[in-house]
Amino acid sequence: MASSFGSSYSGLKCRDGIFYAGSNTHDLKKWPAQSIPIGHQGRRKCRVGVSVVRSQGADVAELQASSSGPLLVPRQRYCEATHMTIRRKTRTVNIGGVTIGSEHPIRVQTMTTTDTCDVQATVEQVMRIADKGADLVRITVQGKREADACFDIKNTLVQKGYSIPLVADIHFAPSVALRVAECFDKIRINPGNFADRRAKFETLEYTEDDYQKELEHIENVFSPLVEKCKKYGRAMRIGTNHGSLSDRIMSYYGDSPRGMVESAFEFARICRKMDYHNFLFSMKASNPVVMVQAYRLLVAEMNVVGWDYPLHLGVTEAGEGEDGRMKSAIGIGALLQDGLGDTIRVSLTEEPEYEIDPCTRLAKLGMEASRLQRGVEPFEEKHRHYFDFQRRTGELPSQKEVDYRGVLHRDGSVLMSVTLQQLKNPELLYKSLATKLIVGMPFKDLATVDTILLRELPPVEDKSARLAIKRLIDVSIGVLTPLSEQLTKPLPNAMVLVTLDEFSSGAHKLLPAGTRLAITLRGDEPYEELAILKNSDAIMLLLDLPRTDKKVSRVHASRRLFEYLQENQLNFPVIHHLQYPSGTERDDLVISAGSEAGALLVDGLGDGIFLEAPDHDFEFLRTTAFGMLQGCRMRNTKTEYVSCPSCGRTLFDLQEISAEIREKTSHLPGVSIAIMGCIVNGPGEMADADFGYVGGAPGKIDLYVGKTVVKRAIAMEQATDALIQLIKDHGRWVDPPKEEE
Repeated sequence: MASSFGSSYSGLKCRDGIFYAGSNTHDLKKWPAQSIPIGHQGRRKCRVGVSVVRSQGADVAELQASSSGPLLVPRQRYCEATHMTIRRKTRTVNIGGVTIGSEHPIRVQTMTTTDTCDVQATVEQVMRIADKGADLVRITVQGKREADACFDIKNTLVQKGYSIPLVADIHFAPSVALRVAECFDKIRINPGNFADRRAKFETLEYTEDDYQKELEHIENVFSPLVEKCKKYGRAMRIGTNHGSLSDRIMSYYGDSPRGMVESAFEFARICRKMDYHNFLFSMKASNPVVMVQAYRLLVAEMNVVGWDYPLHLGVTEAGEGEDGRMKSAIGIGALLQDGLGDTIRVSLTEEPEYEIDPCTRLAKLGMEASRLQRGVEPFEEKHRHYFDFQRRTGELPSQKEVDYRGVLHRDGSVLMSVTLQQLKNPELLYKSLATKLIVGMPFKDLATVDTILLRELPPVEDKSARLAIKRLIDVSIGVLTPLSEQLTKPLPNAMVLVTLDEFSSGAHKLLPAGTRLAITLRGDEPYEELAILKNSDAIMLLLDLPRTDKKVSRVHASRRLFEYLQENQLNFPVIHHLQYPSGTERDDLVISAGSEAGALLVDGLGDGIFLEAPDHDFEFLRTTAFGMLQGCRMRNTKTEYVSCPSCGRTLFDLQEISAEIREKTSHLPGVSIAIMGCIVNGPGEMADADFGYVGGAPGKIDLYVGKTVVKRAIAMEQATDALIQLIKDHGRWVDPPKEEE
């Protein structure tokens, strides 16, 4: 239990200074309140005060305000409301005249990719970024030469009429931070490496005195910067990265969201001790699930101690293209739906000005949701896990008279809508569903669509179309069709889609016995209407809230439905069905789907995705759906890339090398590759990757397996082939599939 004590435990009680877990206090393990084992390894003990409160229907132990000590059990409340979007109230932070906080618009920002010492190139890039609508620009400042160049950058921009606030990105360089604070408007420090040495991923043990000395060292190193920021009126971001926690933090809390929060709090306590409050937090990770958990833990702990600092949101190393936008939409969008976030960045392996558009779309989504306070009527939420991922897995179909086991996938399903026109060319249809063709016959492959919806069935006499459908059913691809179609043009072994009203009326009883049903519903129906589900053996539920409803939130309506299902032990698989009207732009669809369905999947709520949009091609919708499942850490169907967005520290052309590596390795599902311009944040930045390609010096590449460097200083010309050989040496390589002739 010590390894995950940070979660909220149902039934945790304290009597006479002793913790008890469970319903029977006589035969369970006990922990004295004065020496509770904490963190990942339980390496240190501390004294805490505990009270037991009634929260969300269960006894949950909560610590007293912990601003002076380590975090243990967070208060459950991490947002203003779990049934609707209410923006979290924060103080205002002033960054060179741009105000950030709940009383202001959500601000968008990006980061330059130029060499900071190249003043002209950096100035020109900042101007392009500002012209695209960014509110802030961050610039890497790794040494004294770069710090000196910052004065010229700032002065040149002012002379050209640009007043956009500039943010210095600092790692490992307290003295550089002091210098650049004299000219830039904000300093971003990484608490994992500002005062601590680079992590070696060693497990350390500390006495209480040792630990206190470490904190004193941090204060000695950090406090001069706080004084400088106060003197010049500068802002600060205490920005934790999942991949660059110190060995000391990881020894106590593990490489975890809890460690991320405590790492930031160590620095925040120093700021507060010095009466400096013009700062905000960030909790970035390349894994959207970890990122969401970390921000929630951060806010939960701030609620406990009464802090109201704003949040900067971002999924770091998100990658490029639609995958990068989807990962960012999942992580950032999930938090915006809960009213969290005051400034955002979408980190893409692209030119920085290209980040502004998806940033702006996300900011607009968040502002609109909080302005309208979208949601549902209040309901009690007992089952959703806010701070750790536990998936609610629907019960997959079983074999009855007909084998329907293949129509859904255990790791997450993708459904697609198919038209009569597509049935006229069966082979093209099979390819678009991503089946494997053998002499023209379809077979399921890794990323094959699991079930199709035919809103209109072909006539009974259309033998060719019906044969095409039968061949799909024969390889366990499910076929759904509306009740009216199945009654008038029956299709053998089809599943029938009924509305909740149709099911309640008994209209489905006109179908032959044994017909399997799927029920579509909104999620916000009255509980007395949902009660009919208790009499159903539906093969799946489709959650479909019309986009025309501007007041009800899909996220909150879905949470309400999942709460009802779990409370009543109804284990139907639930598919998130999102229908977009004509005219929906491609990026809007990706960001909206990621923010709405992704926000639920990161909480383990949902068993699949069904996207419909008449203006968009079939392949785009299919790959977007599979991309969302992979981004939510559910179903892996392609190589996963952790790709940094580039900055002034980057030691090679990141976009070019990234494209080269992707071209040669994109066929390796289950393999994760990190492509990093440098190693400034330590190999932990690649925490999710199996293999790493990292700039070690100009023209030289280091290769990693996990967090361990295995080859150094490889000439860039040979580095991609060396990476492929490394993958082969570890038994993870397969040859690319050959196209059937």
